[in-house]
Amino acid sequence: MIQWSFSSLKDFINCPKQYYHTKVAQDFTKKASEQMLYGSEVHKALEDYVCKAVPLVKNYKRFQPPLDALLEIDGDRYCEYEMALTRDREPCAFNSDTRWVRGIVDLLVVDGADAYIIDYKTGSNRYPDPKQLKLMALMTYAHFPQVERIKAGLLFVMHNSFVNEEYTRDQTGKLWETFLPHLDQLEMAFTNSMWMAKPGGLCGWCPVTTCKFYKER
Repeated sequence: MIQWSFSSLKDFINCPKQYYHTKVAQDFTKKASEQMLYGSEVHKALEDYVCKAVPLVKNYKRFQPPLDALLEIDGDRYCEYEMALTRDREPCAFNSDTRWVRGIVDLLVVDGADAYIIDYKTGSNRYPDPKQLKLMALMTYAHFPQVERIKAGLLFVMHNSFVNEEYTRDQTGKLWETFLPHLDQLEMAFTNSMWMAKPGGLCGWCPVTTCKFYKER
């Protein structure tokens, strides 16, 4: 049985060969870039401010206004909340051996039949990808059966911009259709042991140096 997350499925879509070497064979490792390390640092500061009331350091004070707006949302607040589903799309423990998909939502607020999902982003807001929000919504519907309506958003803190989406429980079938074609491809890759390289502009940053498309920067 495959086990996946939004980020791992995205890695597979970008290049099945890199996915195989970093996720399956694990004979190569993706190294964190400076941008990724900075993003993790900012993300931790935002989490601590929203969840633990830890004051933001001077360099991050500019991120406070949108965070304060989030704190005004009524409901039970869940920070860095871990969720997982079995292949039958039933809720299970995050580290369960029966898990099929799992993910961590940066901020989840549940207020009766309404829920709010927020994902912090430190990168560019030029090409926002809301698919991660869709997956978090699907898992929220499974873990919180009382929730009927979800407002979700990508908070691009570096640009003080917000990309929002709204879902209702009756849309779950359509939301799953976002992922199923790529999951079928992932299943086929495992079944046939076929991991095709997908060359592109990021080959110079790929850790799989044995790939024929690898290019040194």
